[in-house]
Parts: sequence; C-alpha cells; structure tokens
Amino acid sequence: MAKKNPKKVVNPPQRQRRPGQEEKMLPIPETDPVSKGSEKLKGKNVLITGGDSGIGKAVAKLFASEGANISISYLNETQDASDTKAEIQAYGVNCILIRADISKESNCKRVVQKTADQFGSIDVLINNIAVHWEQKEFTDITTDQLIKTFATNVYSYFWITRFALEYMNKGACIINSSSVTAYRGSDALIDYAATKGAIIAFTRSLAANLVKKGIRVNAVAPGPVWTPLIVSSFKKEKVAGFGSDVPMKRPGQPNEIAPAYLFLALKENSYMTGQVLHPNGGEIVNT
Repeated sequence: MAKKNPKKVVNPPQRQRRPGQEEKMLPIPETDPVSKGSEKLKGKNVLITGGDSGIGKAVAKLFASEGANISISYLNETQDASDTKAEIQAYGVNCILIRADISKESNCKRVVQKTADQFGSIDVLINNIAVHWEQKEFTDITTDQLIKTFATNVYSYFWITRFALEYMNKGACIINSSSVTAYRGSDALIDYAATKGAIIAFTRSLAANLVKKGIRVNAVAPGPVWTPLIVSSFKKEKVAGFGSDVPMKRPGQPNEIAPAYLFLALKENSYMTGQVLHPNGGEIVNT
C-alpha cells in the first residue's frame, strides 16, 4: 500500500505539555480583534468557558471591544488567563476569572453562580471548552478517556446551560463551539468528533426548546485553528502540517473565527436560531 503524502509544512514543528501555553507557541496565535468595536454589546454580560486562550480568548476580546463584560472559566492555565484578563480590561470593561474543572457538575454550578453574583444576569453564554487526545487505533480509546472527553465537551455544555438559564432573559443567546469534525469525522479523534456531533444535535434541539422563551441557540463549527490545544495534543510532525489540507492551505487564526460568534450574538441577527456557521478555510460540509 502506498504511503500517504506527508502534509506540507505550514507551521514550525513544536510540542508542548497539555494543556499548552499560548505565549510559548510559534507563532503566537492572533487574538486581537481585526476591526475596531462600535459598542454593539455595550453593557451585555458574557460567560465564556475555556476563554483563557485560543478561540475563547479571541471571542472574549472581540466582545469586550464591543462593550461587553466578560466572565471566563478556565482549567489551570493561570498565566494565559491572567494575560487575557488584562487584555480584556484594556477595553474598559469588567472581567472575572473562575478557575474550575467544569467536567464536574458542581463546578459548573459554581462558575455560573460566581458570574451571576458579579454581573447579575447572563446575556450571552458561550460553551467553548474542549479537550481531545489523538488515538490512531479505535481500541486504544480507554473508558476513562471517553468519559473525560464527553464530560468536558458535552456534559459541561448541558450543566452550564441548565444553571445559566436561571439568569438569562428574553433576548439572550447561547452559542456552542462544535467542529468541522462533526461533519466529516476524524479517524484519530473519534471520541472528540462524536462529542462535536452531539453538540450540533444539542444546539438544534435546545434551540427548538427555548424559542418560546425568546432565547436563541446557535453553534460555530470551525476548521483547523491555531490554538494551544493543537501543540499540546499532536506530535511535532503533525503540528507542522496542521491546517495544510484545507483549501486555504493553512490553519485559521482565532481572531478569524471570533466574528462568527459576534454575528450570532448580535440582536440584529435575531432571526437566527438552531443554525451553525462554518469558518473552516473553505472546506465544504453538509449542514
């Protein structure tokens, strides 16, 4: 059998310990908003899980540039979280950090309660946290890994949302982070892809359930994006070629993905619910 052609090198080969640090990546992910904000979210209160780096950080900064107050939950990346908070506060908004392992239900309740105690209400909830472990053989996916992946990537979305709804009013919205893998699969990230497919079903079902309350629910399904998750999950060689197989021949930057979340959060787009946006570098997927 002929060997697959190696992926084109588009990133410097590198590897970090999980969960990875943004400041040690080469190049450092781009998270600054591409354009100047115009107070479209002024006074809104936003909770973002996994908002300390990567896509979550870019979304937090973009929303802050539009005048939103930001609450971020993170696992243990204290330096990334501290840096992100400082960058957010530079926009003149409030920002709180909540360290928590939200693969546990009690911690999800604590994250929501601390956010509500600080801000009073939650106008936008962004379920964004995710983990994955590469396993080339399906049989190497252990039960412990399977449970951890689903608890982090799916259960936390259920739990955070359930607790947050108490503080969400008509006009609020929920945005869930899925992935292109929900549509095309991934032979080495089978459990991860399964969670991302579950998030699509969760989004569409919850949208139908909450429409009567005037709360919109949508999702974003990014393609390959340059984040700490990548350099802490894959071998150096795979990191070097990460993103080279999409039509644009490169991974996306977090600040190229964040505008999709802003679009879904704006009141101007109040007719959007149960939908998925696909910033993925040109890959065509069935929606």
